[in-house]
Amino acid sequence: MAKPALDKDLKKLTRLQAETRHVGRGLVPISLAGLFLLLVGLTAMSLVGFGGPWLILVGSAMVGGYMALNIGANDVANNMAPAVGSRALTIGVAIAIAAVFEAAGAIIAGGNVIATVSSGIISPSAMGSPGDFTLAMLAALFAAALWINLATWIGAPVSTTHSVVGGVLGGGIAMAGFAAADWSVVGRIVASWVISPLLGGVIAAAFLAYIKFKILYVPDKLGEAQRRVPLLVGIMAGAFTTYLIMKGFSRVLDVPFMVALGAGVVMFVVVLRGVRPYIDRQVVGLPQRRSSVAQLFTIPVICGAALLSFAHGANDVANAIGPLAAIYTTVTEETLVAQAEVPLWVLLIGAMGIALGLTLFGPKLIRTVGSKITKLNRIRAFCVTLSAAITVILASALGLPVSSTHIAIGALFGVGFLREYLEHRRRNGQPTVAGAAAAADGPDHSDYVLPDNPEYADAEGSDSDAVPALTLAELEEARHAKASRKAEKRRRRVLVRRGHVVTIVAAWVITVPASALLAALLARGLLALDLAGLP
Repeated sequence: MAKPALDKDLKKLTRLQAETRHVGRGLVPISLAGLFLLLVGLTAMSLVGFGGPWLILVGSAMVGGYMALNIGANDVANNMAPAVGSRALTIGVAIAIAAVFEAAGAIIAGGNVIATVSSGIISPSAMGSPGDFTLAMLAALFAAALWINLATWIGAPVSTTHSVVGGVLGGGIAMAGFAAADWSVVGRIVASWVISPLLGGVIAAAFLAYIKFKILYVPDKLGEAQRRVPLLVGIMAGAFTTYLIMKGFSRVLDVPFMVALGAGVVMFVVVLRGVRPYIDRQVVGLPQRRSSVAQLFTIPVICGAALLSFAHGANDVANAIGPLAAIYTTVTEETLVAQAEVPLWVLLIGAMGIALGLTLFGPKLIRTVGSKITKLNRIRAFCVTLSAAITVILASALGLPVSSTHIAIGALFGVGFLREYLEHRRRNGQPTVAGAAAAADGPDHSDYVLPDNPEYADAEGSDSDAVPALTLAELEEARHAKASRKAEKRRRRVLVRRGHVVTIVAAWVITVPASALLAALLARGLLALDLAGLP
């Protein structure tokens, strides 16, 4: 009798140890993030000293670090997820590359002067005093960070720029009333909720359709790849050159659009000529299959992800340090300014915070964006990455406000829905080039759900008792028909996961109002505290 009891106790002890290790692993990232914020606070304290309103400056620095952590945890996933989802990179290597390029973009091209208020949505001159402006910016920064943290926890990629704009809007209204807001800017931001994903989706789907019909759905796939892949890679190189000049270095270089576009055209020609011999060597010995063509896009996908991370670090570091720089300048100079010089230590807080947030908390969103919205291979990942750069260029040329997060997610939806459309036509027997090619080349098994996937497992019992009048042959035929219908439903469902669509769109819609409401509540709370030492 003692032995079974001993075995039971050993099993309980084993489970307790496993659960303890699991909880411990979960606490490690939180502990490291807390250590980073503590170091930020100590650094700020050593620089500003204990004179004047030191408490508000140290607190603002820690809130800015917290915001940077959340930007890294949420927003960077959009850049690296296509490379990870297509298995061009492992998640560990992707995080290392993104952390380096995000930090480099923030430090090299983050700029030494940043607008104090995101997108000019609130005019500093509308504030009653520098103290009111300081509290509004602190509330905006903290509210945006809290909202992004919540979105990361539920697995929804949201726009950090929209979060900051919502926070600034709410904090500004709470301190100065509705007249302080520039509602025309708010209207353009709301318009970007529709413009960004639609542009990204259409452009990504157009490139995917071109690759499918011109390369994948022809008998001589490798021959067409030798002709067309260098063209596509050249377009990508030209687009990213223009994109980086316009956006990546916009804070340190003031380059006209046509000059940036001309540099992109030059890069297109150079890369087109240089890539062609490389592609010719790569195709030697490869079989005439779609998977062979996909291998040719590995390096472009990796390079595109790295360049997107650099541009993101250069641009979105302002979401963390812009309000912080505004607070620092307002408090130290006791005046309201439209632009603030950024001390090096403030810039480093943003750069290091984004890189650390990505490393500690980024994998969750990377997996969600890379594999749970729609299944990616390297061709689809290439289209998503290229779409992000081209969409920003087109929107900038047209003067349209767009969100890089919305563009990336919209591009994922675009490639997924295009695949659904083509597959629907093929399975319904409608004549398409895609259908003929699929029949000749065999099924693309990357589109199918694995039979042992528990998410789509058939949990229903046998129907034999429900239809006793059927013969065995009829029963087998009915079961086969039912299984076929379920298999088709599972296949259609995996192309674009509808549940994630609803969650993400809902998070987008409520981002600005949610962060605005949080900021307004925080601003009134900070005002009630009547912090001593504010100008």
